[in-house]
Amino acid sequence: MRQIRLFLLAGLVAGGASAAPAARSDPPRLSFPIACKIGETCEIQNYVDRDPGPGAKDYRCGSRTYQAHGGVDIRIADMAAQRAGVAVLAAAPGKVSRLRDGVADISVKATNAPGAAGQECGNGVVVDHGGGWETQYCHLARGSVTVKAGDTVAAGQAIARVGLSGNTEYPHLHITVRRAGVMVDPFAPSAAPGACDANATASAGLWNAQAAAQMSYKTGAVLNVGFAAAPVDMPAVEERRIVPAAAGAAALVAYVRAIDLDQGDEQALVVTGPNGAVLAETKIPALDHSKAQYLIYVGRKRPAAGWSPGVYKGVYTASRGGRTVIRRAFEVRL
Repeated sequence: MRQIRLFLLAGLVAGGASAAPAARSDPPRLSFPIACKIGETCEIQNYVDRDPGPGAKDYRCGSRTYQAHGGVDIRIADMAAQRAGVAVLAAAPGKVSRLRDGVADISVKATNAPGAAGQECGNGVVVDHGGGWETQYCHLARGSVTVKAGDTVAAGQAIARVGLSGNTEYPHLHITVRRAGVMVDPFAPSAAPGACDANATASAGLWNAQAAAQMSYKTGAVLNVGFAAAPVDMPAVEERRIVPAAAGAAALVAYVRAIDLDQGDEQALVVTGPNGAVLAETKIPALDHSKAQYLIYVGRKRPAAGWSPGVYKGVYTASRGGRTVIRRAFEVRL
């Protein structure tokens, strides 16, 4: 299981968490619900769980979900981005039917976390789109909700900001779609309960063309990359407390934070210098279980003669069953 939490929608909305096919009588066409760009400033972390049993599978029959997950999680880069403010956008026109604000922004992993029982969604907004259709937006930043019950909203209108409220470990938007109180998978709204399709595309779902183009399916993704002047750890990456690489730095360290890795995935990170020669490399053996996120880094100390001026390159790969499923190249000039 990728996440230890079971995401419940208690308190803000009624309705179960099992997917059901939706009658396609005038469903809303959904726009991308957050002011970020997938592949640059955000990534999809989890899809709807379509497996009715104890297992978990997404709409493409993949593993980018977890047991009983009832929505789509769009994760922003880090807490620094969250503090700067990332707008949550209404996915379709409608009327605000209910909301909650005032829940603290704090990871459930924090030692002083108050607990999220009964407020798993955290700060949230529900928008009624008519015909029994509604969207729900969860984990909003405390004090950021800009609408009130009864307000009419347009597609793409900012209604709040991404936060860390409720039952979550990292800043992201969880969006759920329902019809008549029953959860609908926006990527496969007409699929039979429990069904998935390895060749399905976002354009076949409820998303409009622009959203579908941005939300093409990935088997895993890279959330953060860079070069640092010292070793890094997960808290430093999440808080963006990285000392950047510089010509006079005592070390050069390449780092990558990848998400949605599967059991058996093998990872590698290679750094080359301005002359193309390998400066440092590391290989991570097959994972013994799936990972929601994984930080890999490698580097070396400054040579006695100093860093040669020029471009230093990093290449990260994740392989699954002998096939490369994630690849990211990045560079820095010293």
